[in-house]
Amino acid sequence: MSEEREPDQPVCALCERPVLPGTPQSLHHLVPKLRGGKGGPTVLVHQVCHNEIHASASEAELARLGNTPEKLRAHPRLGKFVAWVRKRPADFHSKTPGTRRGWKRR
Repeated sequence: MSEEREPDQPVCALCERPVLPGTPQSLHHLVPKLRGGKGGPTVLVHQVCHNEIHASASEAELARLGNTPEKLRAHPRLGKFVAWVRKRPADFHSKTPGTRRGWKRR
């Protein structure tokens, strides 16, 4: 797929790649809902980026550090992820490696 972006095409707030129609996407609450962000500001992100945000930081950590996309990109693990995913096509999607924080293993 072409990486050239049309002027009205949305951009992922985390990786800053275009969000193409049909690509898995999600709205990320900048302040976690469990930490008072219900009804607060949200940003459009690729689903793979959203999965990585929640795999990289707990709700409490996101509440402390991640109330802007710039602060999320400054997180060590997310910064590495962004550098890696920017090299992928805009419609790239894969499973997030590892488990999500806080989930119990069975």
